[in-house]
Amino acid sequence: MGDLKQLPLHGLWADLGARFAPFAGWQMPVQFAGVMAEHLHTREKAGLFDVSHMRQIVVGDGAHALERLIPTDILGLAPGRQRYGMLTNAQGGVIDDLMVVNRGSDHLLVVNAGRFDADLAHLSAHLTDVTPIANRALFALQGPRAEAALSRLIEGLADLRFMDWAELNWGEALWISRSGYTGEDGFEISVPDGLAAEFVGTLLADPDVAPIGLGARDSLRLEAGLPLYGQDLGEDISPIEAGQAWSIGKARRNGGARAGGFPGAEVILAQLDHGAPRRRVGLLPDGRAPMRAGVEIFASPDVQTPIGHVTSGGFGPTLGAPMALALIDADTPKDVPLYGEVRGKRLPAQQAKLPFTPPGYKR
Repeated sequence: MGDLKQLPLHGLWADLGARFAPFAGWQMPVQFAGVMAEHLHTREKAGLFDVSHMRQIVVGDGAHALERLIPTDILGLAPGRQRYGMLTNAQGGVIDDLMVVNRGSDHLLVVNAGRFDADLAHLSAHLTDVTPIANRALFALQGPRAEAALSRLIEGLADLRFMDWAELNWGEALWISRSGYTGEDGFEISVPDGLAAEFVGTLLADPDVAPIGLGARDSLRLEAGLPLYGQDLGEDISPIEAGQAWSIGKARRNGGARAGGFPGAEVILAQLDHGAPRRRVGLLPDGRAPMRAGVEIFASPDVQTPIGHVTSGGFGPTLGAPMALALIDADTPKDVPLYGEVRGKRLPAQQAKLPFTPPGYKR
């Protein structure tokens, strides 16, 4: 554990009884009261996640320059708004998935912890004004009572819509977006390091707010059908295969005003028009046994060749059942049961529409 980075509020989480585990080079709180309880608390009230392991990068080159690296309609992104996007490679795979904020004079990117070095190298090789942000912590407050809890601290918060971004004041400037990774209404809040402990302490004084660990963060995002980089996304998985075609704006597609021009465009746009060799699918395994990442998927109980594999899987506390995301051959019929091989046994699973639980975003 000695080589792992620690969150700025590591000591506070330890005092609150967190169990820690390594994740993406960081020592992360995995659970406090237990994954099931934390998951349900977030769905019913408000959960506070420390996501300071994720990194923030400011890019000053402008929307046209970013569109050469990200197949998202960034030029059409209004100031004070953000979009989900991806850095792609020449083969059509995904270097990282991220959030892009138009701050008016520049763009703020929020990237995954384990991909920060690769992202920074890639951005710096193609752009001239790239600045990693230091000395700011990042928190996510998620759940149906998140707005009420945060509004007690910050005036004007309730005016934000889903995917809005604003700089609001609480002693110092906080960068706040109405977004998150749970399927619930909520906010991501970038806080100066020196203010982080006081800010978190004030939030946790609200009886509706509880600290939530990485375990429930994973089960929440899986119920919401959201991909995790390194499992459901990767350098050998295209955005189309990963079910993220929606993130590629009309302007960036064939026939659009600014079609292509990003790494892997030939592959990705061809898959948009003609289909990808693999497709993402939601699975609901029969019974109570989860199908974890890596489980091979078969088209029948006795066929020898797998048609794909589970990329993420676990138990859904809100769903009350196991669930999984899988990457399978695209020509697999969508209305047939599939079979996952778990400890040498072929267990049936039904293909399901995503998300597994309905979203609670404020539109």
